[in-house]
Amino acid sequence: MYKILIADDEEDVVSLLKDYLELNQYETICAYNGPDAVEKSRRNPDLILLDINMPGMDGLSVCRQIRDYVECPIIFLTARIEDADKINGFAVGGDDYMVKPFSIDELGARVAAHIRREHRSARQANVRYFGKMAIDYTAKTVSADGDGIDFPKKEFEILELLSMNAGQVFDKERIYELLWGYDAQGDSSVVAEHIRRIRVVNSVPLFLCRTLPGPAFQFLQAAEATWQMLAMGLPQGCAWRYCGVPLRKSSRAVAAAAVE
Repeated sequence: MYKILIADDEEDVVSLLKDYLELNQYETICAYNGPDAVEKSRRNPDLILLDINMPGMDGLSVCRQIRDYVECPIIFLTARIEDADKINGFAVGGDDYMVKPFSIDELGARVAAHIRREHRSARQANVRYFGKMAIDYTAKTVSADGDGIDFPKKEFEILELLSMNAGQVFDKERIYELLWGYDAQGDSSVVAEHIRRIRVVNSVPLFLCRTLPGPAFQFLQAAEATWQMLAMGLPQGCAWRYCGVPLRKSSRAVAAAAVE
């Protein structure tokens, strides 16, 4: 039985969602404020319904705090309709949102769709290597030289999409449609921000995930990344970060290390 965490300060909303989900064979956990939601998120829910407008600690703050250890889908429940709020929600790690008042049946369909996708992904064991970087698509982990690199859920999904289709070019609108959904009412500009964080925060090098005019994005195979590194003519003895691993070698040695 799948477990759903419902976090909302409106008791009647929580009661409605609890009754509906339990009628549809889900187990529920209820929280009525931000700190309570953070605490109960540690019970390993399969999906979280998270109200943005909770007093004290709002839903965006909750999501930002729990995304380091919670990988399940998070659907925001919100009365806000500004594009900036939607972008902020996706940027902190949200996967979807429902605007109040919403159709309970539509919410149920979205819950089922997100859980179905998570379950489908979990059955497909698959690890790929890009030079010194390994991506485990089943465990949803990334490592370089055996050291783990932490990714928020949405940024891992972008890396997963690009790396599993290495060499294929995706514009930001296509990435947004594939990962957020065709009917999502957000802004595809959030994709560029996620990719910036993938590079800057998680040290995935420009050679592996490069930006093309459009803007569009392409993930390179390790061999092609090697020739990109050589073409740059990296100076002798330069310090280079390859997937978060500091290297002090000549440009050819760095390139060779990239495809070991």
